[in-house]
Amino acid sequence: MKKKPQPPQPRKQKSGGKQKKQYKVRNWKEYNQSLVDRGKVIFHITEEALEQWEETEKSGKRGRPKAYHDTAIETSISLQQLFQLPLRQAEGLLSVMLLKLGSSVSAPDYSTVSLRGKKLAISIRVRPIAQGPIHVVVDSTGAKVFGEGEWKVRQHGWSKHRRWKKLHLGIDEKTGDILVGDATGNDVADGEMLEPLLAQLPEGTTISQCSADGAYDHRSCYESLMKRGVPTITIAPRHDAKIWRHGNRKGDPHPRDKNLRRIREIGRAAWKAESGYHRRSLVETGMFRLKVSFGDRVSARTDENQKVQLLLRCKLLNRFTMLGMPESYGVAA
Repeated sequence: MKKKPQPPQPRKQKSGGKQKKQYKVRNWKEYNQSLVDRGKVIFHITEEALEQWEETEKSGKRGRPKAYHDTAIETSISLQQLFQLPLRQAEGLLSVMLLKLGSSVSAPDYSTVSLRGKKLAISIRVRPIAQGPIHVVVDSTGAKVFGEGEWKVRQHGWSKHRRWKKLHLGIDEKTGDILVGDATGNDVADGEMLEPLLAQLPEGTTISQCSADGAYDHRSCYESLMKRGVPTITIAPRHDAKIWRHGNRKGDPHPRDKNLRRIREIGRAAWKAESGYHRRSLVETGMFRLKVSFGDRVSARTDENQKVQLLLRCKLLNRFTMLGMPESYGVAA
């Protein structure tokens, strides 16, 4: 006699382990539609872009005038990054889309896109920064330029020189928008880029808090934030950190020393929860979304084009964010 199949049993929780909190999305219908809209090419080729497609104003410089406006070049590279295509295939896709739209303009050829892309100025933000003080979370991630895939390296080790581009980001803790960004070589330390990132914020922007990991635990980073009048600086001190400004010195206590003394008082885990340091994970979530949407590799071979590709990915991700984001809430396990 055959035994009746038993229903699957819930997986047992390991003793002493914490059960992972479960979340549900409140606005699933709207968020699902926003995910669908990301793939609509018409969303990326707007009427405003077509109106500026061809260069009509003379630059006043000697030589042949430009046939295409920077908007056309940016649109071409955006489609290439969105669908992960070589430049020639991106040119073909854009040509077909312009034909379907009934437009009389033509797609720039791949050579023009490659040459003009080096000098393209990219503005990451697609909507104004929210009113009032903002909480900025800062971090960096890597994008592969050259080298074998992860499977080959895991199985056989690497045999070619692997090169990476480092992408530095500052994200609004409330909206999830990428506010500032820059791309450098992998030899540039994270702390060196905090001041250039802050300089990209519009004049008059008020920062209520800035959160970053231990890679930004440098005097120069604190000085840059204190110069901008940031009242709450949540940078995790290194585990071997020492007090910078002792109590017998004149002047107000240093923000880093305040954090370090509080960590010694209640512990590092409790300080992270108390100070809101865990909100820094939002920048890691943004980097994850960036790599899931566009991959972790850049196809360009020059530093200028690599930077343009990475910044355009940030701009595209901001446009995706503007379409809609999930509203999640915790549920009982």
